[in-house]
Amino acid sequence: MSDTQINQEAVQTEPESTQTKKSNAWVIFGIVLVVLAVTAGIVVLAGQSSEVTTKVRDIFIILLALEMFAIGTALIILIIQVAALTNLLQNEVKPILNSTTDTVNTLKGTVKFLSNNVSEPVIKLNQSLASLNRLLELLKLRK
Repeated sequence: MSDTQINQEAVQTEPESTQTKKSNAWVIFGIVLVVLAVTAGIVVLAGQSSEVTTKVRDIFIILLALEMFAIGTALIILIIQVAALTNLLQNEVKPILNSTTDTVNTLKGTVKFLSNNVSEPVIKLNQSLASLNRLLELLKLRK
């Protein structure tokens, strides 16, 4: 697959994600409107009699209990996910980092060895040849 095809696909997927975000925003907006309408209706009904007020209070208590259950469940899932992430970091990422560090240190040693045993002698030889060449030019033995 060429780079232009990949770029075209990336450009095509961007509007879809924007549309998804817009549709999600409308869904959230609709849910908020429904909750506000239900709350307004409950407030109007609650002002009529104490019996209705008691029933509305009981319904709210049940809804709050369900909400607390949902929040508790989400919190438990979050704790499990954090534990899994910690496990992943300790048991998989840390060894990879350690082996990468070992590889980099090995490469440093290899580069130092090559520098000392290959590059420096070649540089010294070129230096000697250049000085000999200049000497020959000064003595006019070579142009």
